[in-house]
Amino acid sequence: MSILERFSLGGKRALVTGASRGLGRAMAEGLAEAGADIVCASSQAGGADETAHAVRARGREAWTAHADLADRAAITKLIETVERDVGHIDILVNNGGSIARHAAVTYPESEWDRVLRTNLDSVWFLSQHFGRAMVQRRSGKIINVASLLSFSGGITVPAYTASKHAVAGLTKALANEWGKDNVQVNAIAPGYFVTDNTERLRADEKRTAEISARIPAARWGEPADLAGAVVFLASAASNYVNGHVLVVDGGWMAR
Repeated sequence: MSILERFSLGGKRALVTGASRGLGRAMAEGLAEAGADIVCASSQAGGADETAHAVRARGREAWTAHADLADRAAITKLIETVERDVGHIDILVNNGGSIARHAAVTYPESEWDRVLRTNLDSVWFLSQHFGRAMVQRRSGKIINVASLLSFSGGITVPAYTASKHAVAGLTKALANEWGKDNVQVNAIAPGYFVTDNTERLRADEKRTAEISARIPAARWGEPADLAGAVVFLASAASNYVNGHVLVVDGGWMAR
C-alpha cells in the first residue's frame, strides 16, 4: 500500500459529534473528502443538516442524528439510532462539547454538572460502546477533542479545564487497553480557533492581543486547519500512533 493509499478512508464510516458547525463540521468535511461516509451528530434535530449536505456534495453518504450530550438517556438513544440506520462505526470523533465562564468562587453547580457530562461523560459512554465493537472487530479509530486546557488551567473555566484534562487521561487509558486489539485512541488539542466557543474571548481586545502575540503562526486557527490532523488520526497512516494528544495550535505550546 502506497503512503497516499494509507491516508484513504474509502469504505469507512465515521460518527462526528458536534458536527453542526465550527471544528466539528470542518472535521466531518475533511473525513468525507478522504473518502469516509459520515454520521453528522448535533445537539438539536436538524442541527447538522447543512454539514450532511456538504458531505453529500463531496460524493459521500451522510446521515444526521442528534442528542443533548449532557443527557445519558439521549446518548443511549443516539447510539440506538446510529446502529439502526447506519450499522457499525469505524471512526468515532468525540468533538461535541460545551464551555461556561464564571469565577471559581461563584461557579454554578448546574454548570459544572452540564459541562462535565457533556465534555467527559459523553466521551466515555460513546467510546465504551463503539470501542467495544471495534475491539471485537480488531479495527477502529477513536479521536477525542482535547484542548490547550488539557495542559494548563485557564481563567474562569474550571469545569472545562477539568473535563479536558480528563479527556486527555481517558484517551491514554483506552489506548493502553485497546492498542493490542488494533484500535487506536488519540486526541487532538486545538489551540485558539475562530469558533463560537471563543467568541466571548475574542470580544476581549486585551486578552485577544495577548493570545495573538504568543502564536508563532501570527493568526488564530480556522476550522479547516484541523482537517489534516483528523484524517491522519482516522487513517491507516497513524496505525502506530496511540495514546497521543496531537496539538494543533500554530505553535502556541512551543513559545
